[in-house]
Amino acid sequence: MLTVLGIVIGVAAVIAMLAVSEGASFESQQQFRDLGATSILLKSVKPAEVEESSNRGFGPPQAVIYGLTQADILTIRNTIPGVSNVIASRIVKKNVWNLGLSMNTDVVGTSVDYPSSRNYNLRAGRFFSETEVRDHANVVVLSDEVANELFPIDNPIGQTIKIDSDYYNIVGIMESEGFSNLGQNQAGSSNSAPSRIFIPFTASRSRFGETTTRQTAGGMESETVELHEAIIQVDNQETVIQVGEIIEQILQRRHRDVDYAIEIPLALLRQAEASALRDQIVAGAIAGISLLVGGIGIMNIMLASVTERTREIGIRRALGAKKKDIIAQFLIEAVILSGVGGLIGVVLGIIIPFIISTFWGMTTIVTPIAPILAFSISAMIGVIFGIYPSMRAADMDPVEALRHE
Repeated sequence: MLTVLGIVIGVAAVIAMLAVSEGASFESQQQFRDLGATSILLKSVKPAEVEESSNRGFGPPQAVIYGLTQADILTIRNTIPGVSNVIASRIVKKNVWNLGLSMNTDVVGTSVDYPSSRNYNLRAGRFFSETEVRDHANVVVLSDEVANELFPIDNPIGQTIKIDSDYYNIVGIMESEGFSNLGQNQAGSSNSAPSRIFIPFTASRSRFGETTTRQTAGGMESETVELHEAIIQVDNQETVIQVGEIIEQILQRRHRDVDYAIEIPLALLRQAEASALRDQIVAGAIAGISLLVGGIGIMNIMLASVTERTREIGIRRALGAKKKDIIAQFLIEAVILSGVGGLIGVVLGIIIPFIISTFWGMTTIVTPIAPILAFSISAMIGVIFGIYPSMRAADMDPVEALRHE
């Protein structure tokens, strides 16, 4: 049992480590898949020198103009073949009210295609329509977090919230799920929105304008940003990276400063997949050391067994057993030891990830290849580390073996 234990630990460690690594890789890659393999995400970013000047309070307060513009989006839509849709968004921080309850949240002005472009699902109600966008309608869709905060008891659908001096009719609520940031104003969950509310893009422009004012160390600062985000959807996945490069060239020509950021989920996904493969190889190699140690343990016990059973080997040879029979006997014993250890290790290796997921909440994925690979390696170790002891037993002189006490 002590000999088998080395193989058990090794096989279980290989399966468990690969399961944890696979789970972490899946979560990481899922964030990029959710943004869309045929999508490109553009964001407005305040230039570094402007941000540094604002933080230090150097110079008089001034208006800051930066970021993506409607003209940028129009140029991208009209000049790049393969661009099927562009979903632009404006994001404004506002206090939203329901009677005496209030919450500071992002108010996202966007179009009707926004939920599908981010793989967001609705828990209740609907998203606003093209007609409501065209009419600058005061309608709003709440994230689940905002809905629970402002309406802890009542059903929000059909009720109103107040933003500044305007009231907005609630038409839908986004589904709840864990939210993970991939960067500023990005969602990484497959079916949920962060703590935001959504209104038609046209309503956002007409109600809030394009300039916001905030207090800084040097006084008041105003920022003018036409668009905070834009999702560019491409017809063909094979051309996404090339379209991203063209967009970058267009923005470089149109912008004096680098006041934008471009993220291509497909490129990030490929990087994540390559990184995940490296992590799995490292994890498998580390766990494989345990299997190697277990194999050495099997060889050690088999060599001891050969020494202890020298007289038995001599009797068998004297009764007509050939060398191949002795080799087969000890080789089968080694394979059985490693095989039994491998089977127990496979069972433990499947149970351990389940325990990790249950008690620590980590995502673990046991792929079919992991148990098969681990068991195959354990069986191979039995053969490899059993050959030398079995050959040593077969090479004994029968006469000398019979004289052994």
